[in-house]
Amino acid sequence: MDLKNVVIVLDHPEESRNIGAACRAMANNDISELRIVGNKADYDIEHIHVLAIHAKDIFDRAKFYSSIKEATADCFMCAGTTRRSGKKRGKLLLPEEFARKISGVDAKVAVVFGNERTGLTDEQLDECNLGVTIPSSNSFGSLNLSHAVQILCYHIFREFLREQNKGTRGVTPITLERLDSTVKTISNNLEEVGFFKMPGREDMENYWRSILSRAALTEGEAKYLEKTFNKISGLAKKNNK
Repeated sequence: MDLKNVVIVLDHPEESRNIGAACRAMANNDISELRIVGNKADYDIEHIHVLAIHAKDIFDRAKFYSSIKEATADCFMCAGTTRRSGKKRGKLLLPEEFARKISGVDAKVAVVFGNERTGLTDEQLDECNLGVTIPSSNSFGSLNLSHAVQILCYHIFREFLREQNKGTRGVTPITLERLDSTVKTISNNLEEVGFFKMPGREDMENYWRSILSRAALTEGEAKYLEKTFNKISGLAKKNNK
């Protein structure tokens, strides 16, 4: 794991000072890449710098995007943070479980934090590959944005130190953008053999994207999968003649 590969994504944060505090939390754990879904003009840079203190350069280098999917296209995994369980949210990992999951991987990984007031919606979580939750009080469960960032970054940093002590070598999985090409190949071939009807394609693609992103496929593995499904489709066509 390389901490330079850890990307913190804030989706439409409301309070400028929370962004600054999040930058400071990142710097405490040697994590420096910040991406924001939203418009830079909506935020008070002076307020951000005051709370960031010596970590203001993290915000100054931050990039802005129009969606979570766009902000995480070059990552191999996108983890959405949430405190609410639900049918569409799937199994939620604890911060330490997530940190172990990305251990030994030499590729960018994104951790996404929602708006302070609403958190991540089901639609926004659909743009992520898995969910991470921070246990908190049932009577007062909502965490400050920067506190949540601090907890996730801390566990990732601790895992990084453990990995360094063990001398673990990393693997390089494909990005989510590259993975989408593999998912499209699988879906095209399944559609050609009549596995599903067109209305079910989106759900099928979301399923494959979720499963395969967690598998951290290498380029060679992705190509092998594509070759396998292309061959399945070809054999089906040949047998139906």
